[in-house]
Parts: sequence; C-alpha cells; structure tokens
Amino acid sequence: MNAHSCAPSGVSLHTMANQISADTALLDYVREISPPDDAILTELRDLTVELPGGRTMLLMPEQGRFLAMLVQLGQARSILEIGTYTGYSTLCMARALPSDGRLVTCDVDSKWTDIGVDHWKRAGVSDRIEVRIGDARETLRELREQEHENSFDLVFVDADKTGYVEYFENSLPLVRPGGLIVFDNVLFFGRVADPEHQDADTVAIRRINRLLRTDDRVDICVLPLADGMTLVRKKPL
Repeated sequence: MNAHSCAPSGVSLHTMANQISADTALLDYVREISPPDDAILTELRDLTVELPGGRTMLLMPEQGRFLAMLVQLGQARSILEIGTYTGYSTLCMARALPSDGRLVTCDVDSKWTDIGVDHWKRAGVSDRIEVRIGDARETLRELREQEHENSFDLVFVDADKTGYVEYFENSLPLVRPGGLIVFDNVLFFGRVADPEHQDADTVAIRRINRLLRTDDRVDICVLPLADGMTLVRKKPL
C-alpha cells in the first residue's frame, strides 16, 4: 500500500498529517460511540455547568474516562488531586480505584467540594476520598511532612495556573518512581502559542511547559486533548 492510498477520497495528505479539529458534530459522534456517563455523573455535570464559570472549568467526559483509564492501567491505589471543584474528576478516578484505594483531593473552598460529596456517597466511593481544604501549596507541604515519599501512584493537577510550577515541585517527591503527574489546561485555550497573550495564567502555563520539557527527572507526553493534557512520568531511580 502506498502513502497516497491511506488518505480517504477528498482528503489531502497534508490534512491527514495534521489530523483533525473536533467540531461539535465530531464530538457528538465520539460520544455516540463511547460509553455514556451514568445518572450520577450526568447529574453532577448538569449541576456544574450551571455554576458561574462551570462550563469552562468542568472536564470533558472524554477526559474523565481517560483519567479513569490511567488509574486502571497504572493499577493505582493512591491518588492525589490538586483542584477538586465540584468533584467530577474526583468521582471518575475514585471509581477506577480498588475498593481499598485512596484519593486525597485538595481545594481552596468547601462550597464547591460539598457539591460533589453527595454524588460520591451515592456512587459508593466516598470512603475512598479525603478532602483537604486550604491553599494547595500548604496542603502539599503538610502531605510531604505526613506521608512518606513515593506514596502516591498518580497526581492530577487542575487548579490555579500560577501555582503549577510549585505544585509540580512539591508533588514530585510524593509520587512513586514510574508514577504519573497529569496536568490539565496546558494549551490554555490556544493562548500559549500567541505571544500577544501575556496574562499571568498564560505566562504560568508556558513556564510549566518549558520546565517539564527540560526536566531530566521526568518523561513527558503532551496531548492535544480538550484544553491540552500533559502526562509526566517520574523516572525510576
């Protein structure tokens, strides 16, 4: 088979090389061929999108399933989440844990995490979830004092963007060798590629992206999924 035979009729090789952009129709198709969220996840999504900024801050369903798959593939038993919001991602990951697994989730305001608590209980996973309220920088410092190093299998970071570098540096010692740190919003609405955007959040995302690219303690994979996700694997000792 030659290269030209790989391209469907009417699709150029240049387009094939750059793949696709996911418009509404294509996303609808993806969701048509994917397992749907169940009633509890759907209800939590519906509540969240009605909140101020909720539609922007909520993960796509595909991201939730991706995180759950990472938990299962890595056979994770201990997860740290930085940025809970209403707990949609928390629920996706907690369900993927074994029954004796543990998820520590951090947020600055309990009014958001309280929305998720009832849904976690109804899903039967609330006993796996520990909520810590306060500045995540301080929470991470406390965890480093209270927990032994290498105590988490996976960390998911989806909080204030200006804190990403600190969250990385303070969570890396907590992750076991071979474990993952997953960063959300690493493409930040496409602003990272536009030098005209010099707001604090965009600058902070560029900073963590540069740091991860050159940090010899980790291996990374940047995925153009949703608003961009980076998988960061802590190298074995």
